[in-house]
This record gives sequence, structure tokens and C-alpha cells, in this order.
Amino acid sequence: MRSMTNSGRTANTASDAGAPIAAPRRSPRSAAAAGHPRNSDFVQSLDRGLAVIRAFGPDRERLSLSEVARATGLTRAATRRFLLTLVKLGYVRNDGREFSLRPRVLELGYAYLSGLGMPEVAAPHLEELVAHVRESSSISVLDGHHIVYVARVSTKRIMTVSISVGTRFPAYATSMGRVLLAGMSDNDLDSYLAEADLAPITDRTVTDPARLKETVGDVRRHGYAIVDQELEEGLRAIAVPIHGAGGAVTAAINVSAHASRVSMAAMRADLLPQLQETARRIEADLRSQGLG
Repeated sequence: MRSMTNSGRTANTASDAGAPIAAPRRSPRSAAAAGHPRNSDFVQSLDRGLAVIRAFGPDRERLSLSEVARATGLTRAATRRFLLTLVKLGYVRNDGREFSLRPRVLELGYAYLSGLGMPEVAAPHLEELVAHVRESSSISVLDGHHIVYVARVSTKRIMTVSISVGTRFPAYATSMGRVLLAGMSDNDLDSYLAEADLAPITDRTVTDPARLKETVGDVRRHGYAIVDQELEEGLRAIAVPIHGAGGAVTAAINVSAHASRVSMAAMRADLLPQLQETARRIEADLRSQGLG
């Protein structure tokens, strides 16, 4: 089994899906509102405009002006100006009472994804894996204290959760997040544990920094991570690293399943070997195209 590389901080960052997931609600307040130091190069209006966009999410698709103001910490007057500007630019729509994002917001992330290269390379491998295991699979990278989905293939089931590219979850409570944390240097991991908001998401979520550090150490030694119902009750997920140039962990790939369908033993015996083989094939394709 391939051991994980204890490299420097991973490239910017997906977790675990397959059952309905309730991400912890956190206010998308602007950096300025969060107390970030001001300097002459910091454009506060841009920061606030982006905070307004981030106020919307999977469970907040339609918001009133008051709800956006409350989520961002801005005044109603400022919120109204930002929303109407975004409406005029084509990023937000307004039906007279509520606001919602328009497809044009996808342009903001497309440049990053198109430069990443990995989603296109990984897509056929994810599809093949999902066809074999009949469970959903995703790839994510680390972005601050969260993981961000950059590729995903869902299983064809009657009941599926709507998770897509760009979805974010806290790294500490996800299998892919722990794989990415295990790829950090010791100093970076210590900084993460000191700064991250390790809030409980379910009764099983590991939130003690010392215990979480020990768990990440186990992931480093064994080369994979399993999270059992820490992000969502009834959801299990297993993840392995995707290595880039020099052996650094640049992304993570997972398979998630409902606990009633797949036991912990089955995840290790049946899913892990196929997941590892898929990661190796993605790494080989990335190298062959000069992306890894």
C-alpha cells in the first residue's frame, strides 16, 4: 500500500456524499467584517460583493434582501446596492421579492477549473469506478480550512444528494479532508488544528485537536482515511491521495456510501483496492500530460 507523502501544504482543494448532508451553517461574512487587517491594497467593496455571492448556497438558493444582509453582516442599504449591481451584471436575478444566483456565476470558477486540468483527466476514471462499485465518487482539493469538490460522478440511485463541483465542507470531518491534512507538513497541520473551527457536526465528529492529530497520523501511515458518520448520520466514506510532482499530495479521491449498504470491513476489503487503483491511473495520466 502506498504511504502518503509528508509534504508541504497541499495545493488548494472534495468529501463525502451519498446521503443527504447538512453542512454546518456559517456566515459568509466579508474578510473586512471578520476583522482582517486593512491595507492600501485591500479593496473592501470587492470583498463585500463576493460575500454577497457567497451568501447563497445549496440550502439558500433564494434569499430576501434581509436574509442576505444578515448572512453577510452588511447593512440593508449596502446589501441592496450590491445585489442590484450583481443583477445588472447578470450574476443575480430578482423576482421582485427574492434574489437568486444566475448561471453566469459559474464563470468565476471556470478559469480555475480549466487551468487545473485534473477534472478532465479524472472524469473517465471516476465514471469507470462508479460503474464498478455503484457508489458516488468525488475528487477535492484543499482551500484554507475546507475541501472543495473539483470533480464528481454520482451513482444512479433513486435517492441521491445534490452535491456538485464547488461544494465545500470542513476538512476535519471528511475523508478527503483528512487525506489532504495528512499531506501537510507537521507545522502546517499544527497551524490548521490551532486555527480551524472544530465544531461538532454529528455526535460522532472528532473535534478534539489531539485526537484529530492522532487520526491524521494514522491516515499518513496507512495511506487512506475512513470517516464513519462524522459529517452526516448514516454516511461513510473512504478516501486516498492523488500525488503530483515530487510525490506531494495535490488532491484526494473518495467513495461514499450509506452505512446500511456498506460495512466498515467492506470499505477496506472491497472499495479501498479499487479506489487506490483509480488514483494510480489518474496520477499516471496526469504525468503523461505533464500535469502531475
